[in-house]
Amino acid sequence: MKSTTMVYKLTDKFPEEEKFGLVSQMRRAAISIPCNIAEGAARRGKREFRNFLSMAQGSLSELDTQLELSILLGYVRAEDLRELWDQLLRIDKMLSGLIRSLTNRTMNNKEKRSRA
Repeated sequence: MKSTTMVYKLTDKFPEEEKFGLVSQMRRAAISIPCNIAEGAARRGKREFRNFLSMAQGSLSELDTQLELSILLGYVRAEDLRELWDQLLRIDKMLSGLIRSLTNRTMNNKEKRSRA
């Protein structure tokens, strides 16, 4: 949620002509990250949860690309994004670890069933 708030504040400073373009895309990608995590957590199965976590990672990658584009277009300086990028990196690592954990648990459960 913190990174989403940061993106909203950052994009408030973008040119008005980007309101329905890059700003809209960045905000949708940013809000998609916590929403996919929340929706996946509410699902009953590990496979579904893992899929939603993967979608959250996809949105994170999309946002990262849009942030790079924002620098190239001169809307923001790379130095101004340091805290946000650090936050996104932490989120990506947490998502990767959780996906890996869910995958390992699923694999271990399959092995146990096949032995029985």
